[in-house]
Amino acid sequence: MATPTVERTILPPAESLDSLAAMLGRFGAEPTTTLSGPNDEHLVLPPEVFEVLRDVVEAMAQGQAVVIAPVHQRLTTQEAAELLGVSRPTVVKLLETGEIPFEQPGRHRRVRLADVLAYRDRASVERRAALDHMVDIADQADLYELTATPKRTR
Repeated sequence: MATPTVERTILPPAESLDSLAAMLGRFGAEPTTTLSGPNDEHLVLPPEVFEVLRDVVEAMAQGQAVVIAPVHQRLTTQEAAELLGVSRPTVVKLLETGEIPFEQPGRHRRVRLADVLAYRDRASVERRAALDHMVDIADQADLYELTATPKRTR
């Protein structure tokens, strides 16, 4: 029987960032995608799992924490807010306006992690497009030239 997968945050081991960076350099060097366990067990990894492990090692080598969570997971509005870095009332507004789909089997709303991640990606693309548009406007108005020359004060 498989153990249920739960969300957990993995902090990089501070004393082994260099060894993680060295491990990252070896990823992809071997033609096989096998993982050797401590009890001499060997698992053949699908390419998707290999890519996830490489991403985990890369993030930890940079000193970042890693969160592992199954995509089918249902989140509370508070959990969704924490994932997005916004307040719970903001998430509720996003749900009520249809930005993020949700279910309400009883009194409490539940959102799928996949839907929250999709919203986060859409919002990121929209923010980037808006910033690019603002840069274009500033370029056309020569605003960068105005701020590039220092003003002389007496």
